[in-house]
Amino acid sequence: MMSLVPLVTAGDVAFWITAPLMALLALGFLVSRKPVHSMVYMAGVMIGLAVLYAAQDAPFLFVVQIIVYTGAILMLFLFVVMLIGVDVRDSVVETIKGHRVTAILVSLGFGILLIMGVGQAAVFGGPAGLEMANAGGNIEGLAKLVFEDYFLLFEITAALLIIAPMGAIVLTHGDELKRRVSQWGSAQERARAYAEKGQHPGPRSNSGVFATANSIAVPALLPDGSVAEDSLSQALLDRGIAVDVDRLRRPTDANYAQIDQTHAEIQGEK
Repeated sequence: MMSLVPLVTAGDVAFWITAPLMALLALGFLVSRKPVHSMVYMAGVMIGLAVLYAAQDAPFLFVVQIIVYTGAILMLFLFVVMLIGVDVRDSVVETIKGHRVTAILVSLGFGILLIMGVGQAAVFGGPAGLEMANAGGNIEGLAKLVFEDYFLLFEITAALLIIAPMGAIVLTHGDELKRRVSQWGSAQERARAYAEKGQHPGPRSNSGVFATANSIAVPALLPDGSVAEDSLSQALLDRGIAVDVDRLRRPTDANYAQIDQTHAEIQGEK
């Protein structure tokens, strides 16, 4: 590393210039209200990290950081964010109970782990076996690990990076896969069903209407004593917990029989 002044190298100068900018960009990433702006700030952080790699004489990591992370993965995420919508604000209401507390605990745990890792490296020195791993060259050693020892895991990770944005797009725009039915279209469907199958175009009867109870397990009875088959939920019918219809029909049948008997007596008197 080239030394500019005694005890100061080009890597130190690059660090003291790039690190504050990266910290400001990371802070902007956290406080930004728009997802696109957050992604741009994250791109700046990754570019600064690439500069630090170059200052530490790691040209391979410098190129990988620019091409793979900043140029490919981050732009892919930015494309997904713009595709699913950037004008929609996230709700501040917790959809999963306790997820904020869990996120805070995980963040604290990750911070403690990071501090312990840095402290261990500062106290006990660099990682063991690094010189042996880079004996044939850093790029060659990294290629051996990625494309030989951990080839399957590398391919699985690449597949997950592709599946994740596809899943986000499907979950966000899944409603567009189905044909949207307007109010006019729904009215036409009901009218067509009434003309072809005789289904009533109006709303279905509620459970308990014209019956002896108002339980959801009690089917509705029409004024003539017949049962409104569509007044019960299909889930109740599948479970077999619906009230017996014949038991509900008996009072109505008895009333009709009494009316007919009374009508016949009146006609006989005449």
